[in-house]
Amino acid sequence: MAMTMTGEVDLPASRAVVWEKLNDPAVLKDCIPGCESLERQGDGFVATAKVKVGPVAATFKGNVALLDLDPPNGYRIEGSGEGGIAGFAKGGAVVKLQEIDPANTRLVYNVEAQVGGKIAQLGARLIDGVAKKMADQFFESFAQAVKSAAPAAAAAAVASAAPAQARPLPQLRAVTINFPPGWESGG
Repeated sequence: MAMTMTGEVDLPASRAVVWEKLNDPAVLKDCIPGCESLERQGDGFVATAKVKVGPVAATFKGNVALLDLDPPNGYRIEGSGEGGIAGFAKGGAVVKLQEIDPANTRLVYNVEAQVGGKIAQLGARLIDGVAKKMADQFFESFAQAVKSAAPAAAAAAVASAAPAQARPLPQLRAVTINFPPGWESGG
């Protein structure tokens, strides 16, 4: 089953800080839901993550390559993972960083992915919901990571401009997930 997911999120940090965090294995490991390990390997990463989609839970192991590196503007990601009898996942994403102002950056992404095996048999609606939830969790955690790394002056400016709240959420502008025709019923 193939799907695409596009969206953008505004982050409370400079483009340089966001770029640095997008390339930091420790930050990404902490932000990716279910990630058990993430290690740098050349221009990419080797990862292990536990994923649960409906009744199917699996540990996926795979590789992620970072391509078309354009610091601090963005890159292309390609990866694949195997989850045993649960299935496989493979795909890629284009990530672009746009400066809103010196203290804020917009991250724009376009993901294309394929899943197969038992996970693909669960149906588009269930996979859609899990994919959106995982994206929301990642961006909430990632926004906290970049905010804590932003210079004190930028953090103060962001805090004074935003309404007071214990844990500010990233501003997720849009997430669109598209499945091919016929997958609505899972088959």
